[in-house]
Amino acid sequence: MPVNPASSRSGAVAFAAAGIALLCFMDAVIKHLVATNDTLVVVFGRYLFASIFAAVIWLKARRPAITPEMWRAHGLRAVVISACAVAFFWSLTALPLVEVVVISFLAPLLMPFTARLMLGERIRPRNVGAGLAGFAGVIVASVGAPAEAAIQTRLLGIAAVLFAAVTYAISMTMLRGRAGKDGPEIAGLLAALLPGAIVSGPAIVTGGLPPASDIPAFIALGLFAAGGMYFFAKAYASAETQVLAPLEYTALIWAAGIGWFLFAEPVRPQVWAGAALIIAACLWGAREEKALSQAGSAAA
Repeated sequence: MPVNPASSRSGAVAFAAAGIALLCFMDAVIKHLVATNDTLVVVFGRYLFASIFAAVIWLKARRPAITPEMWRAHGLRAVVISACAVAFFWSLTALPLVEVVVISFLAPLLMPFTARLMLGERIRPRNVGAGLAGFAGVIVASVGAPAEAAIQTRLLGIAAVLFAAVTYAISMTMLRGRAGKDGPEIAGLLAALLPGAIVSGPAIVTGGLPPASDIPAFIALGLFAAGGMYFFAKAYASAETQVLAPLEYTALIWAAGIGWFLFAEPVRPQVWAGAALIIAACLWGAREEKALSQAGSAAA
């Protein structure tokens, strides 16, 4: 039975949206843990517990075979993921959650271009326009941020998020290149297992064991991480990078709410104005995909 392109794209969008929500809750747990634990220890814990949950998903899928070629390809991506995670986790010690998410929105803006360079995907004007409109929402949301006392720490935090945004865009483009070939179960497992192996040595050397009271938070961290990456892998297996990239902006809404409820970080009116622009950009970008899906269904 042929797969309906429209339903396939709709499903990919739903999976991506769910993955973004789970990863926002993961960010909140990270912010909580890095306040009292070494950053590398938190990074290692994220991948250790995510590997456990990802392994359960892989086992329930009847252990699809992992070839040597998959290990090599995902090993290269794991290096990029590890660098991205360390920079992003540390930035949460220097900046508010919403501000980190706002700056990280450079990643979706870069994704269509990294996909063009790495995968040869065609860049459509509407997707570029949606990304630019969404980034305009990011700029609006960042206006009026309170001045920080520790200017040097703030600047280092911004630099860390910018680095994380670039490496995240590269890693998600690499996921698009592998998820369709390897399946979400394998992609999710190797995306947790291999980065964990890379950061394990430095984490053991530089950090100490977390307190027992933090273990439930580490378990939640792994659950959110594994679930988020599994949904992302399913989404990127059936939709182009530039189709899903504008959805990343919905993380601003999650980050604003989580920051307010859990960390008492005020949500400025500019944040909601920016969120409105971001959502409008996502809907505008999705209109062309709906038209393309309908055209593809008619031609089938």
